[in-house]
Amino acid sequence: MKLVSFRAGDEVHAGAVIQDRVMDLTRLITALPMPVWPAQALPSPSGQMLRLLHAGAEGLAQVARRIESTLRAGSLAQHPRLDSVRLLAPVPRPGKIIGVGRNYAEHAKEVGTTALEQPRLFTKVPSSVVGPGSIVKRPAAVTKMDFEAELAVVIGAVASNVERARALDFVAGYTALNDVSAREFQFDVSPPQTSLAKSMDGFCPMGPWLATRDEVPDPQALEIACDVNGQPMQRGRTSDMILPVDRLIEYISRFMTLEPGDVIATGTPAGVGAFRKPPVWLAPGDRIRIEISCIGVLEHSIG
Repeated sequence: MKLVSFRAGDEVHAGAVIQDRVMDLTRLITALPMPVWPAQALPSPSGQMLRLLHAGAEGLAQVARRIESTLRAGSLAQHPRLDSVRLLAPVPRPGKIIGVGRNYAEHAKEVGTTALEQPRLFTKVPSSVVGPGSIVKRPAAVTKMDFEAELAVVIGAVASNVERARALDFVAGYTALNDVSAREFQFDVSPPQTSLAKSMDGFCPMGPWLATRDEVPDPQALEIACDVNGQPMQRGRTSDMILPVDRLIEYISRFMTLEPGDVIATGTPAGVGAFRKPPVWLAPGDRIRIEISCIGVLEHSIG
């Protein structure tokens, strides 16, 4: 399934993409019972997509059944066209976003480091999230604005001390993410301010939708590409990750509980702007296109 968040009037709704249509899931989600987590008391989820993810596998199964019944009834044309709605990030306000640095061997090489045995983690604050088609404003104090195309993992169940063999069972699905970075705050100051460099307003475009696990049988068998103004910049395969998705979940969940709707940005292939000769910095008017096989295309621009 492909799940989206979209704006309808003044409200944010969750929906499912069926061919070229969007089925509003508001009634279904409102009726879903919220699970009681025995290990800990989680806050009430805010927003339809988070509520759906908190409902777990049964919530997603109900969506699948609703899609099947819509197709059997031949009523798809009653739903709005995908190109008529304004898409937001699939999870408009995740609880947390964990970034993974230097997780592709060629990118680590261009940075000037060797492959890491343990993940290099940082955070992007939830307020940095924007959706497809957004205009990401370059702050006045930033001149070294960079792009990083990444596979993002969206958690679908409470995950704590997860064994690697079961790690993917805790995934709801995947989306594309641009880990926009202000390199002068990451590299040119002492001490480095990595999380600030990656958490400015709009610095986390995500989308276009959440592709559930049935759409992505193997997260390590995907192709990822990033173009800027139509020029190829990054080309990579998720099979080249130093630490694959299951190992990342295993490691992170040792130290912090991952909750439904949390996002792991799994790292970027080589080709980012900072390490090109000469460097390529994003400027107002630039257009970024990120495509990940089995998932789709995320596009946005710089303002």
